[in-house]
Amino acid sequence: MMHGYSMGYGFMGFGWISQIIILILFFLVVWWLIRNSGSFGYKCGENETATDILKKRLAAGEISQKEYQNLKKEIEKD
Repeated sequence: MMHGYSMGYGFMGFGWISQIIILILFFLVVWWLIRNSGSFGYKCGENETATDILKKRLAAGEISQKEYQNLKKEIEKD
């Protein structure tokens, strides 16, 4: 007379292991997403300057020529 404990009791340790594995996988996915997300979709290379990023934004049509000139002046002030 085990009162229903004979089937589930032997696998009690596996429940903890599976929860730990799921938790680790969750943190790995979050870490991967944070690591691979660039600032506003732009990944700066080691030698990429602010002017290079501005040129890319102008070429992609995200900013106008006037905005490009204004931002370029601001960058060159520093």
